[in-house]
Amino acid sequence: MKAYVLHGVNDLRYEEIDKVIPRAGWVSVKVKAAGICSSDIPRIYTKGTYHFPTICGHEFCGVVDSVGDEKDSGWVGKPVGIFPLIPCRECEQCKKGSYETCANYDYVGSRRDGGFAEYVEVPVWNLIELDPAISYTDAAMLEPLSVALHAVKKANIKKGSSFAVIGTGAIGFAAAQWARALGAGRVVIIGRDEKKKALADKLDGIEYLTDTADCFDSVLEAVGSNSSVCRAIEMTEAGGTLVLMGNPEGDISLPQNVFWRILRKQLAVVGTWNSQYECGEECDWTDACRALADGSIKASALISHTFSKEDMVAGLELMRDKKEPYCKVMTVWDKD
Repeated sequence: MKAYVLHGVNDLRYEEIDKVIPRAGWVSVKVKAAGICSSDIPRIYTKGTYHFPTICGHEFCGVVDSVGDEKDSGWVGKPVGIFPLIPCRECEQCKKGSYETCANYDYVGSRRDGGFAEYVEVPVWNLIELDPAISYTDAAMLEPLSVALHAVKKANIKKGSSFAVIGTGAIGFAAAQWARALGAGRVVIIGRDEKKKALADKLDGIEYLTDTADCFDSVLEAVGSNSSVCRAIEMTEAGGTLVLMGNPEGDISLPQNVFWRILRKQLAVVGTWNSQYECGEECDWTDACRALADGSIKASALISHTFSKEDMVAGLELMRDKKEPYCKVMTVWDKD
């Protein structure tokens, strides 16, 4: 099978490797589409993964090709999304069902081989069956959509309340859609690039601003820079909720007057990480699947660029070098 194998920092090779053979309790998924996450860029070009060689890619979907145990044969041929976090199922957090905070987790696409390949091995437990109405490129958006929903659920949105997200990545745009779907009145995306307004214009009832003096009942920080965190605090209305989601670029230091605002305006500051998943009816992933199937969330509107699997490096370089405005860069692995 063909795969993009990371042999070291900035040493990515598209090469032929042995096809995966699933062990008991696992399956082999034939990848149909895979999104490139912003975290994949430093992983490939500057920071590396947990070991080499590694196949990156944690936002993907496909069709179950084979199983490691005959009892799971009913999965063969089914279209699936994949929750990429593999919990230990033994720590205290896992016992509570909070798998996203597992103390000893594995992760498809960073700690183990992921979806930038024709086939990938994943546990049966991590499969979520897809509604036939969901396209494969939309299904490859399930991971960022679920992460965005997990964050927005923590934002204490009430019907008609105002919501702002700072950050113009795919998750930021997805969060704006979720806030609208959950009943927020005014929904605003705050960005620096006026060119990205065209992406927001595709989404009903969502504003795009490069600057504002307004405050909002709920604010989601999705950048992770010192200045963005400070701005988010300043934009949160008294008694409002600030959700911190952006991966920190480095140490975060708050000026005294900004810290005072948290205290004196009695802001609720909440952290969020990953997404909530379990094999049940009520979780971020099942909610995201339902929203894609009924069209209440428009994943396709977030896909700004699409590349074939052979041209994936062009997508990586577009993001790395910021050659043009983008939201979600998608790769198609199998059109059949």
